[in-house]
Amino acid sequence: MRVRSGAGTAPATRRETGEQVAGQGARRGESGAGTNVESVPISSLVPADSPRTGGVDPEHVRRLADSDSPFPPIVVQQGTLRVIDGMHRLRASALRGDSHIQVRFFQGTNEDAFALAVRLNASHGLPLSRSDRVNAASRILVSHPQWSDRAIASVTGLGSKAVAALRRRSTDALPRLNSRTGRDGRVRPLDPAPGRRAAAELIAENPGASLREIAQRAGIAVATAKDVRERLRLGQDAVPLPRSGEQGHREAGGRRVPGPVARPPVRRGPDLDVLKNDPSLRYNEQGRAVLRLLGASAIGIEDWDRLIESVPAHCVDAVAEAARNCAERWRTFAVELERRRVAAARQRPDAGRAQEGATESCGEVRQEAVHTSWA
Repeated sequence: MRVRSGAGTAPATRRETGEQVAGQGARRGESGAGTNVESVPISSLVPADSPRTGGVDPEHVRRLADSDSPFPPIVVQQGTLRVIDGMHRLRASALRGDSHIQVRFFQGTNEDAFALAVRLNASHGLPLSRSDRVNAASRILVSHPQWSDRAIASVTGLGSKAVAALRRRSTDALPRLNSRTGRDGRVRPLDPAPGRRAAAELIAENPGASLREIAQRAGIAVATAKDVRERLRLGQDAVPLPRSGEQGHREAGGRRVPGPVARPPVRRGPDLDVLKNDPSLRYNEQGRAVLRLLGASAIGIEDWDRLIESVPAHCVDAVAEAARNCAERWRTFAVELERRRVAAARQRPDAGRAQEGATESCGEVRQEAVHTSWA
């Protein structure tokens, strides 16, 4: 007969969904089990499917049994009485000669119980080995393929990149899904483009609609709806272009299928030699700094190809990210220059004509500078 810790209270059973196991409960450090504690006969409990491939550590059990401190309640699956978290404490209590142990009950599926066992064992007590965490992540990928890489990483204690690598290696064995559930329990599409386009259509049909209404009808986040509206206001496409190095597309299972690397379009612009011979840039320190930075990347396509081939494999990600950051800074620099020109044109009506005259002057300088070297 079970003896409850609180007289007259019902058994503490709470249905914990898999998303809650990986989501908010993990961030708050909750056990994922009920709040009330029951005293249960040790003989009635059975081992569960533990994430510890090595099983119970006898030495750790002896250390716990020698301690005089009371044990925190263990977590047991409601109905099956399988121990989800606390096998070492259970064995230590038996070694002490105890007949009962304090328990918190968890009501959920076997798959959710295993995920909870991984989360709890990865966050306290005897740490899980890396191989145990990797094995657990591989198993959770099969039982909860809808969870995002970060959600599984938060449960197993692995990095999200390690989980992503496991997912790529096991994609053929996983179902193809169009969305994933994050650590916060929210479901997000793998391909945001359809939702963004739907939001753009809704904004076009009803410009006065609230962001919350647009987000709800398009199935996207409010922040995404806000971004779509801002992009449309600026005359941009609702769907951002993929970042450099992200060519290709995603299949339903989330695997990115590489596509050909698109060459950027060749735009007709001022010759760098022309800018180098412009006195307003050439004869001041900041102008020369701009010219040096522009000249550093003024190389041909073949030279770029050679540089790409020269980057070692273990440095690819770091170099790509550094290049992407540099490109973003140059883009911001260009936008700020254009913004300043537009602002000046609004303040002075003759600024546009002056700009045209400066452009013609650059053309004349170019003719004179074709065979001129610059240092």
